[in-house]
Amino acid sequence: MEQIYTIPVNEAFEASAANPSCGCPMCALYRKLEENELDLILGASMMEPDVRIRTNEEGFCRTHYDMMFVRKNRLGMALTLESHLAELQKDLSGKGLMSLFGAPQAKPVKRISALMNSCYVCSRIEFHFRHMAETVALLFEKDENFAAKLGAQPYFCLPHCQLLLSTASERLAKKPLQNFTEIVRRVTENYLGTLLDDVSWFCKKFDYRYENEPWKNSKDSVERAIRFLRSDLHTTPQNKENGK
Repeated sequence: MEQIYTIPVNEAFEASAANPSCGCPMCALYRKLEENELDLILGASMMEPDVRIRTNEEGFCRTHYDMMFVRKNRLGMALTLESHLAELQKDLSGKGLMSLFGAPQAKPVKRISALMNSCYVCSRIEFHFRHMAETVALLFEKDENFAAKLGAQPYFCLPHCQLLLSTASERLAKKPLQNFTEIVRRVTENYLGTLLDDVSWFCKKFDYRYENEPWKNSKDSVERAIRFLRSDLHTTPQNKENGK
């Protein structure tokens, strides 16, 4: 296992085990990767020729364009866009652009189609995140203390629950896989039961018969349900305030 992945994985799992408000540890790892990549692309990596070639080719998804835009480095973003737009101008210039209204297999059509489905930051995150999921499985197998960390998590969001289970099925032998699956299942089922109770109580609070009852732990249950169902990937001001 590469230490470059074992250290952040252990740190994320320890943080979530110690403080449930950190949420799914895999979401936390994703956000950390995203922050690092955005810092790099608007900083040290911006003018590197190999990086510029890739950003010219792949561009960025709307989410990461928006996140770059609010990071207060307009010049860095403008320089990246200038190079990207110049490359696109070459690819789409001349009579070839007219084929957008014609054959779907024409080069400009293919180029735009590929660009709509690519993002330099997403591809970088995906590369490292895949290795981090593999590291979770390998730590479970090699580190006798990691099983306790896995079982101490507040929850795994459903997308990352699926990722961990599918990755473990590829990396672990039968017996370790059974143990891994049982721990992840227990964590997920326990949280799902609690979450359902909280959401149900939230709904009851809008019934006049319960208006004088306490909110218990239901006030943020809708937000937590969304994070559980669809992950909590992108850094927001609220995440920063909560230390996520």
